[in-house]
Amino acid sequence: MSETAKTKPEIDAPEGPAPAELQIVDLVEGTGEEALASSTVDVHYLGVEYDSGEEFDSSWSRGESINFPLRSLIQGWQIGIPGMKVGGRRKLVVPAAQAYGTSGGHPLSGKTLIFVIDLLGVS
Repeated sequence: MSETAKTKPEIDAPEGPAPAELQIVDLVEGTGEEALASSTVDVHYLGVEYDSGEEFDSSWSRGESINFPLRSLIQGWQIGIPGMKVGGRRKLVVPAAQAYGTSGGHPLSGKTLIFVIDLLGVS
């Protein structure tokens, strides 16, 4: 996995079964303002499916970061981003129950997801 902030990350194919619990790994520790559960965050991110390694979404591919309140995101982000500091890069491995649910109407339901997130700003 590439760990250079400010460039689109590459996620190596994971080995073994998907984890049952949320995994939070700091790849680069930021030094700026800390994200809180109540924060609105400005991020660049890459998302891939755990099982296939297929990219399903990326702000990098759209060429611009995304800004949104943490409380409006999937549970894995609501738990996994607070405590992160601006300038940091964090990997989240999010089980289906903390992503889009274990079954149902979303195309990613039932899937464990991997995100690499660069925190660009908080407000």
